[in-house]
Formats: sequence, structure tokens, C-alpha cells
Amino acid sequence: MGLRTPMYDLHVALGAKMVDFNEWELPLHYGSQIEEHNQVRNDCGVFDISHLTITDISGSQATSFLQKLLCSDVAKLATKQMCFSLLLDENAGIIDEVAVMQLDNGYRLLTNAATKLSVRQWLTKHADDFTISIEAQDDLAILAIQGPNTYSHLKTVLNSSRKALLEQLQPHQGAADGDWFIARMGYTGEEGFEIFLPSEQAVNLFNELMGSGISPIGIGARDTLRIEAGYPLYGVDINAAIQPACLGLNDRIDLEPSTRSFIGRNKITKRDQCERVLVGLVLEERGVLRQGQPVHIEGFGEGVITSGSFSPTLSKAIALALVPAAAQDRAEVEIRGKWHPVRIVQPPFVRHGKILV
Repeated sequence: MGLRTPMYDLHVALGAKMVDFNEWELPLHYGSQIEEHNQVRNDCGVFDISHLTITDISGSQATSFLQKLLCSDVAKLATKQMCFSLLLDENAGIIDEVAVMQLDNGYRLLTNAATKLSVRQWLTKHADDFTISIEAQDDLAILAIQGPNTYSHLKTVLNSSRKALLEQLQPHQGAADGDWFIARMGYTGEEGFEIFLPSEQAVNLFNELMGSGISPIGIGARDTLRIEAGYPLYGVDINAAIQPACLGLNDRIDLEPSTRSFIGRNKITKRDQCERVLVGLVLEERGVLRQGQPVHIEGFGEGVITSGSFSPTLSKAIALALVPAAAQDRAEVEIRGKWHPVRIVQPPFVRHGKILV
């Protein structure tokens, strides 16, 4: 039996198909994954993402600590701002991707469920030289509400102060309201908010959101939405053997000021030094693109699909793949022993409901 979020019984009562995901029992879908995907693209849906790991860093040297451990410079964050960053090892290998939020007394880190133990060990290992407190927030739940009509639905549920906060928040911002923290991060390529709240309040809020017309969405649609949005996933597209630049993640790295010596800085490579890079693939004929399928680019060499799926928005199979850096417009993918032509494109495939490839 896997770990369960506070909403587990509600998901089961709603008829969700539950699956194991990084040791958690999570809803794959509530009936139709494609309908849930389209619901988020066209209206609004709510995801239970309480399996993600929340860690708060506080203390007089919290900023200095994270300036050493993260490749982004948290000293540049202004009030309400947040950023996406990476935890790197000494060789600039990616330990995990991180969302960093500024709190009144420090910072909140949001990391992946699969890396919970390794991230906390890494933070603890480097904490001895700093006056800080590292606190796991395992008693919080997280609901992600995503879609173009998110605000119009949410304003019928939230109180006046929280509605005002939604109006104020810009993308990549977040702020507290009482025992809630509301962020505007997004993982679907659509507008949306993430609400961090005490676990005992999560079921009531989830029910209120559904009562306002927001549909529950499973991790199946979350995956197809993030692939369309071009977001690589740790443990699937991202691992410690691949440099950030090769994954298109160098925008998460602050090399200024040059005096900031964060872990892995001296080993970071540039995009033009990568042998293989992450690209998008579009299959123009019938078929399915899946993780692990070989990719061949005539004259350039071999690659592999890291994430693949049918795209409900494009009505085609799409994928993220690691391919030779010099590859250009065309490639072939082996599907069931036969080679099929694909287009090489630059992700994202879809953003704010618009097809970009």
C-alpha cells in the first residue's frame, strides 16, 4: 500500500482510477484522461499535488545557505516573487528541480516526491556551516487549479482577502494569507494557482472547488499537459547525468554576481558544448510515441525518447527526446520494429491553448 494524500478517500469516492506514483497512491483519471486534459485547456481543473515535498528554510543565514545550494540567486527575489531553480551536485548534475518561494521568515522549497529523501539529506549535509532551520512541512496539502477560466471559478469560492491576493499575483509570484500560501506557478501551460493549506482543510476546499464547476483532474492528464507545455520531468527527462543547458534549463542559472560560488558552478557547460539536447518530436502519421523508443537522425546519430504521449490538443503523438545536438528538422522513431518519420521542433508544443508547432 502506497502513501496517501489527505484527499485519498475523496478520490476513491469520486470513482478515480488510483495508481502508484513514486510510492504514492494517486488518481490517474476520474473517467476519461482526454476529457480531463481538454477541460484544463478549455476551462479549469483541480489537481491534488499533495505528494510533492515542501521544505521551509528559515534563520538569519537562510539566504546565504540557498545562495550556495541553488543555481538561482534567491537574493534577487523581491516581495511575493518566486523562481524556478535547480539543486546541483559538484559536477553540475541535477539533484532535483526546485520551486523557491519567499516567506516572511525565510523560503519555501517545493521539490519532487521521488527525491524527498535525497533532497533532505543534501540540505542537511550542507546546513552545518549556517545558522538556519530546515523544517519539513508534511502537514500541508497542495491543490493546483489550472485553466483559462481559473480566476472566474476561484473568486466564487475564496474570501475577499484571498480574492484580492489572486488579483495581485503575477506569474512566478506567491504570498501568504493566514495559514494558506497561494502561488502562481503553473505546470500545464495555462493560467493557474497553487494553494498550500493545512491538510485538514483540503477535502473541504476540494469539494468547494468542484461545487463551483472546477473538475477534478488526475495525473494522467497532468502528464500530457506538461508534455504539451514542454516541461521536462525529473527522473524521466531530467537526471544527474544530463547538464542543465542540454535540457534547456540554463535560464534557471544565475552566474552573476561572479563572486557567488554555488555548488556545481565550475562544472556548468554551455548549450554549444552539449553532445545531446532535449527537443520536441511530432509524429505526422498514426502511431504512439513512448519513453525509451529509439530515435535515428540520418547523418547525425542516435537518440531516445524520454517522454511521449498522444497530444489531445494537436491530435497527434508528441514527445520530448534527447538527440544529437546538431540534429535539424527531421528524424525517425522506431515503433514496433518499424521506423516512422517525425518532425524535430522546439518545445513548447502548446501554450495558453495555442498550438505553437
